[in-house]
Amino acid sequence: MFKLGIERIDEYLDIFKDKGVGLITNPTGVNRDFISTIDILAKKTNLKALFSPEHGVRGNIQAGVKLDTYIDKETGIPVYSLYGDKRAPTEEMLEGIDIIAYDIQDVGARFYTYIYTLAYTMQAAKRMNKKVVVFDRPNLVGNKVEGNILDLKYRSFIGYYRIPQRYGLTVGELANLFNEEFLIGCDLVVIPMSGYKNGETFYDLKIPYVLPSPNLPTIESCFVYLGTCIFEGTNVSEGRGTTKPFSFVGAPWINSRKLLKNLKKHNLEGIKFRSVFFTPTMSKHKDELCEGVEVYITDYKKASPVIMGMILLKEIEALHKEFKFNPPWTEGREPMINLNVGDDFIKEGTKTLEEVKALFKEDEAKFKEVARRYYLYE
Repeated sequence: MFKLGIERIDEYLDIFKDKGVGLITNPTGVNRDFISTIDILAKKTNLKALFSPEHGVRGNIQAGVKLDTYIDKETGIPVYSLYGDKRAPTEEMLEGIDIIAYDIQDVGARFYTYIYTLAYTMQAAKRMNKKVVVFDRPNLVGNKVEGNILDLKYRSFIGYYRIPQRYGLTVGELANLFNEEFLIGCDLVVIPMSGYKNGETFYDLKIPYVLPSPNLPTIESCFVYLGTCIFEGTNVSEGRGTTKPFSFVGAPWINSRKLLKNLKKHNLEGIKFRSVFFTPTMSKHKDELCEGVEVYITDYKKASPVIMGMILLKEIEALHKEFKFNPPWTEGREPMINLNVGDDFIKEGTKTLEEVKALFKEDEAKFKEVARRYYLYE
């Protein structure tokens, strides 16, 4: 029978005996009956603190909004923000805490900030001699590896370690890789799933889907996100403020008829596009009618969304003089597009699409060789 890591808590209670526990979680930290990991650990362990990544422990904060320390209304337990001025737990936050537990559904993308909340926490745990316990969950998009390995010149909170855009590991496997390959060396325990087969996605498992963040409303949106998240670094809307974030891509000046004609030439397996009009209620082009495309994943096993996103961007750029890459958020920083891609070849146009595909093939082979050493499942 398939069980999530948190559903095996009773098998691992000895780890938590007589220990003060802190928990990093969000609304995805639930069992199959939607009981929160917060409530499970509050009942079975000495839970003393909660730590909030981006979007908050209850998922009520939009992307990019910084948080302050607050009290969780449901439990009365203090919630410390790890998405503000402090990205890792401090000594003060960890007073009386022996174990920092982590239970968040990952989406398998390098630019998803929660995995760096985990990494920074592991670094802090090493410095302060704390144990980290990760309750493992499936990689929502499976074990396929896609994309280029991050160039550390473009290191940021949306890309900190040398991994590709789509790394094909569960969060527990990734934690082990971070700990060993990147020499964190903390006291780490991964509580594995049972009944899980390497590479299974949410489509295969048929388990309830809880939004990992406000702009990933469906399983399909997580697959599309792997490719279209890079539009955050442009003046093209990635669909925030619509009913289909990351599936809708457009701007007021896009000619979808010409764009669709050019996209058809690429013969992308498992992916289709249609012309669409939308008006975002927030973010880029708020209250403006946008024209563009909707991205459909028709075969999630064959689809390669990372290269799709780059092809889509380059075709929009080639067709529209209005297209621009956004400037850096702050002076001296790299443009967002370079942080999302983990390199500057898209912004600078230094590689053809064929050269990008060749780079992907090389980097994917390199990473797979490393990643398979950390597989926990057959």
